[in-house]
Amino acid sequence: MEYRIEHDSMGEVKVPADKLWGAQTERSHENFRIGVGIETMPREITKAFGYLKKAAALANNELKPEKMTAEKVAAITKACDEVISGALNENFPLVVWQTGSGTQSNMNTNEVIANRANEIAGKKLCHPNDDINMSQSSNDTFPTAMHIAAVVEVEDKLFPAIDLLVDTFKKLEKENEGIVKSGRTHLQDAVPISFSQEISGWRSSLERDKEMLASSLPYLKQLALGGTAVGTGLNAPKGFDTLVAKKVSDLTGKDFVTAPNKFHALSSKDEIVFAHGALKALAADCMKIANDVRWLASGPRDGLGEIHIPENEPGSSIMPGKVNPTQCEAMTMVAVQVMGNDAAVGMAASQGNFELNVFMPVIAYNFLQSVRLLAEVIVSFNNNCAVGITANKEKMHFNLHNSLMLVTALNPYIGYENAAKTSHKAYEENISLKDACVQLGFLTAEKFDEVFHPEEMAGVTKK
Repeated sequence: MEYRIEHDSMGEVKVPADKLWGAQTERSHENFRIGVGIETMPREITKAFGYLKKAAALANNELKPEKMTAEKVAAITKACDEVISGALNENFPLVVWQTGSGTQSNMNTNEVIANRANEIAGKKLCHPNDDINMSQSSNDTFPTAMHIAAVVEVEDKLFPAIDLLVDTFKKLEKENEGIVKSGRTHLQDAVPISFSQEISGWRSSLERDKEMLASSLPYLKQLALGGTAVGTGLNAPKGFDTLVAKKVSDLTGKDFVTAPNKFHALSSKDEIVFAHGALKALAADCMKIANDVRWLASGPRDGLGEIHIPENEPGSSIMPGKVNPTQCEAMTMVAVQVMGNDAAVGMAASQGNFELNVFMPVIAYNFLQSVRLLAEVIVSFNNNCAVGITANKEKMHFNLHNSLMLVTALNPYIGYENAAKTSHKAYEENISLKDACVQLGFLTAEKFDEVFHPEEMAGVTKK
C-alpha cells in the first residue's frame, strides 16, 4: 500500500495515499481498533455532518466573507454534497468506540472535506480546522449531527414505514367487518369482539406511537451549533447560530432552529432520551402486535388457528411441512433490541459532566440503530405478513360459540352468581351453556334463544 505523509499538532502521520482523511483520523483509526469494520460511525451521522459543514460554510461566507471566501465556499459545498450523497463513505472509517465527544469523527469530516475541496479547487485552498471547522467545535457539531440525523431518519424513514402498516390494518379492518370472534384476556376466553375491532387496536397503537414520536421532534430540531467548546460561542461570529440553523433547514427541508441555551445543548441529552422513549413505546406495540398475530395463527391444528398468515419459507430442518411465523419473530427480536438500546441511551445521557456529555457516539449509534431496525422490520412485517392476513371464519365461529364467557350475556337476566353456576356446570359436564342454564331452571329454552346473541355482544348486528 502506498502512503502519503500528513501532519497535525502532534507531528507527522502516514496515511493511505488513496484516502482523503488526514492525520487526526489516522491516529483514531490506529488507536481505537474496537469493532473495526462492524461498528463504524453510522452513515446517518456522516450524512448529517455533510449538511452541517455545508451550512456552516454558507453561514461563514455571509458573516465572515474575508475568511470564508466565495472560492472556498464553492469548493467546500461541492465536497459536502459528495459526503451527503454517500460518494465518499469509504473515507469515514472510524468506529463508534472513540472519544465520547465525537471529536475524531468531526475531524474525520473536516479532513475529508478539506482534502476533497482542495482536489476540486486544484490547489491547497482549505484547511481542516481553519476553514471546514470555522466557527465550530466538536462539542457543538457532534450533538448537532445527532439531532439532524435523528430528525431526518425518523421523519423520512420511520414515519413512512408506520404509515404503510397503518394503511394495511385499515384495509384489513374493512375486509373483516362483521366477523365476530372470541375475545381473550389473561390468555383466557373473554367476551366476543369483532376481528375488525381487534385490528383497530393494532392500528390505533401505531398511530399513537407516531403521534408521540412527532411530539418529541421539536426538541430534536433545536441545534447546539454555535455553542462551540463550552456553550459560550467562543470564536463564532454574532448571529452564526441562528443563521446556520436556517441553512441546515434549507438544505434538509426540516425546520431546525438554534437551541435557546447552548450550555444545556452541549451537556444534556434529554431530548434524545425523550425521543427514544417514544421509540421504545413503538417497539412495545410492535412486540404486542407480532405476538397477537402469531398466537392467532398458531397451529395449524393444535393452536388457535383463527387467522392464516403467508407461508414464506420452510420452518424446520427435521419436521417436513412445518411453517413458522418468522416475520413475527423478527419483529419481536427487533423490539427486544430497541428496549436494550433504550437502557443504553438513558444511561449514557445521564453521564454529562459539567459542560459536556462524553457518551455521544454510543447514544447516536443506539438511537439510529433503533430507528433503522424499527423502520425496516415494520416494512418487512407489512410486506411479508400483514398484507396476507386472512380470517379463518370457521375456526373463529367454532371458538366463539364454544366459549363459556358468552354466559356474560345472561347477567342482566339471571344475575352474576347464577351465570357463574351456569358456566361451571357447562364446563364440568361438557354441555352447552343453553343446556346448563335450562337444566338449572334459570331460563326456558325459548327465553335463552331470545336473549342469547353473541354477535350483538360485540356490537355487531347479526345479518
